[in-house]
Amino acid sequence: MADVLPLVEARLRSALGEPDARAAVTFLGTDRIEVLRFTEGDVVRYATLGMSAQPMADPTAVLADPVKGPRAELVLSVRPGTADTDKVLRPLAVLAASPQVEGLIVAPGASLDVGGALWPGAPFTSVLVAESGGLVEDLELDAPADPVRFLPLLPMTPNEAAWKRVHGAGALQERWLNGGTDRRDPSRRSVPLD
Repeated sequence: MADVLPLVEARLRSALGEPDARAAVTFLGTDRIEVLRFTEGDVVRYATLGMSAQPMADPTAVLADPVKGPRAELVLSVRPGTADTDKVLRPLAVLAASPQVEGLIVAPGASLDVGGALWPGAPFTSVLVAESGGLVEDLELDAPADPVRFLPLLPMTPNEAAWKRVHGAGALQERWLNGGTDRRDPSRRSVPLD
């Protein structure tokens, strides 16, 4: 099967425009992960490139299938100017490498914790993985490979993450919607949870 990363980058460019910056991170024993930054009006988007090079494998499987299995890239959207969000590059690369490093299958509804602030001074230490297909359309690959899904990441405060563990992803998203939460605000407060 051909290298999927040029196709993934082409899909990102067609949906988000030309990246105005890119950085690469390599972790011991993993493939290189790049993070591309796209600026459009009052929104900055960070997209990973490299997570989809291999399908995510069930950590209990004896042998990983080199073709079949879910593939994804991560997309984070924030408003620029009030925080140093460009420092999110390394935490995003860590999340994108987690399927290779930890054997995780990243899917909608999952919580991913970075073990610290997403960027300096951020009130967020984790993200909620949202459904694909909105901002960047899924990229179909030749059978039998699964499509590449572009999964939006929604930053969560520690209180929101704890509440989500008890009540579920759908309930938290409903709270955000009902509370008029601007999920792109890099310094927003936690939504009321009582």
